Amino acid sequence: MTQNWSARLAELGIELPDVVAPLAAYVPAVRTGNLVYTAGQLPIAGGELLATGKVGAEVTAEQAKELARQCALNALAAVHALVGVDAVVKVVKVVGFVASAPGFDGQPGVINGASELFGEVFGEQGAHARSAVGVSELPRNAPVEVEAIVEIG
Repeated sequence: MTQNWSARLAELGIELPDVVAPLAAYVPAVRTGNLVYTAGQLPIAGGELLATGKVGAEVTAEQAKELARQCALNALAAVHALVGVDAVVKVVKVVGFVASAPGFDGQPGVINGASELFGEVFGEQGAHARSAVGVSELPRNAPVEVEAIVEIG
């Protein structure tokens, strides 16, 4: 069963970005059976990392939440490039990593930026299992990274 998610994106005024080029030896997304796994996506737009530093120090939790949204858009772009966004049946799992300053414990709120985007776009089919993990460092000193697993039809 396919949905018209591309129309929903247009209704929301959301344009999927270009797929972010891999920073190392991997591909942006892989399909196996009826699942697509994305690589971890950084908050990159227009080829540029939107922010650097630790959340709770150089980056506020509110800024990081917006960055997580960009990561989710990048993950969705990777899915779209591989199978087309209209093939999505369900967002199954989201994993978010937050480069955290000592004492910062707001990782779930940061990763809500990604989760809320999936909810806006996919409605009930956007409800997913999730992990929000605090880490000491991310690639390129990014504040946040998000990956997703989606079911496709």
